Amino acid sequence: MADQSKFLQAIKDGYTFKGESVKIGIGMLDGGPVNGAFVNLPLKTMNRHGLIAGATGTGKTKTLQMISEALSDASVPVLLMDIKGDLSGIAAPGIPNDKIKDRCDKIGVTYKPEGYPVEFLTLSNEKGVRLRATVSEFGPILLSKILELNDVQEGLVAMIFKYCDDNKLPLLDLKDFIKVLQYISNEGKAEIEKAYGKVATTSTGTILRKVIELQQQGADVFFGEKSFEVADLMRISDDGRGMVNVLRVTDLQDKPKLFSTFMLQMLAELYASCPEEGDLDKPKLVMFIDEAHLVFEEASDALLKQIETIVKLIRSKGIGIFFCTQNPTDVPPGVLAQLGLKIQHALRAFTAADRKSIKQTAENYPTSSFYKTEDLITQLGIGEGLVTMLDEKGVPTPLVHCMMSPPKSRMDILTPAEIDEVTGKSQLVAKYSQVIDSESAYEILTAKLHDAANKNGGGGTAPPGGKPPPSTLERILNSGAAKQVERTAASVITRSLLGALGLGGRSSSKKSGWF
Repeated sequence: MADQSKFLQAIKDGYTFKGESVKIGIGMLDGGPVNGAFVNLPLKTMNRHGLIAGATGTGKTKTLQMISEALSDASVPVLLMDIKGDLSGIAAPGIPNDKIKDRCDKIGVTYKPEGYPVEFLTLSNEKGVRLRATVSEFGPILLSKILELNDVQEGLVAMIFKYCDDNKLPLLDLKDFIKVLQYISNEGKAEIEKAYGKVATTSTGTILRKVIELQQQGADVFFGEKSFEVADLMRISDDGRGMVNVLRVTDLQDKPKLFSTFMLQMLAELYASCPEEGDLDKPKLVMFIDEAHLVFEEASDALLKQIETIVKLIRSKGIGIFFCTQNPTDVPPGVLAQLGLKIQHALRAFTAADRKSIKQTAENYPTSSFYKTEDLITQLGIGEGLVTMLDEKGVPTPLVHCMMSPPKSRMDILTPAEIDEVTGKSQLVAKYSQVIDSESAYEILTAKLHDAANKNGGGGTAPPGGKPPPSTLERILNSGAAKQVERTAASVITRSLLGALGLGGRSSSKKSGWF
């Protein structure tokens, strides 16, 4: 039997903080909770990112839900990536039962069922706030990385963006980008090569095929207008709690490339739009990515490098990112090294490969005189985890076997009728539900080719005594395209700055958005 007094003192010393903190559970020793060994989480270090790992059914999602509730109570907005579709219950009060009561008694907390202020977001046609971004806002660097282009093809994409910026051709959706690609390969080739250099037809063909591949994964749904404004993620509800934004992406499970595209664009947009904050008393936004292996699955080396870069930089903006996955090895080492909070739920050792993975996992945690980590990982009960985090000085806390507090909201999904009720009250659903198809590169180039055809065929003259038909330039200036020009021009500045980092994004001085 280990010395409980020494254990209790170690936990008190390691998990008592000067600033605001939230209780997430109680320390355990020799299989049982130790009275007074409370495990607290300091809000000041929540921008240092984190990991919640463990086998299926061990309580990862409920830990994620419980921490999200604590952040909301502390007036910190939260963004939840709901891959499996089982996080909607956070909007409704929990249902008490004997197991919950017993756990709360052991931890020393009072169970008070409570629903939280929720906004449902969607990338598809599901019910909720529609998230979109334009191709121009996406930027040439990020678009090239997603399409996995070589240096020559990447240079051609950059040239296309420059041509569109110079000629006031807004790139709003993939239809616009494809039209420009076709134009510079045919009718506009001479014009482009005269101003910007030679265009290789083989390169345009390759880029076109890759764009069509992205379309086949459903990218048309979130490329376009109206762009989502990042500020709408960081709202506080009328009762002072942080809004819990639940992004329902269950239909992206079989589209890992598209999900990686979305994730990186969102992180890049947040980085580009938010000012430097330094060390805050609590974060401005915390993001939880459930089933995080989908972010890294089938992602190219270049894309993984971009994710690692943005994770390193975004914490200075006051934004924390938490990855939730089955095994820490699902997360690339460069990203894993950036995660300050680690909560390890149970892993199962069924094979030699499993045992090797568990040994490797144990090496990611601080050594402890109270536990044999490698063995304990396989013995953890449901809703129990090994916890270590950074204290307010950035020093890792002692490893502790923790019985996690249960969520106060429903540990099940909402019914369709309940989701309808939440979305029906949302002001953002109405704000972003309208699909806008402004005049952009597709329409402008189509009109330009039509004018050229009429001119060559002798058409396009004014009728006797009538007014000449408007020129292409007049149509542009009198259309919605002109209204896009300022935002397109402003985005060039941000794209140039982020280009040095290999990131996409757009100017925070304009209305910003992401899909």
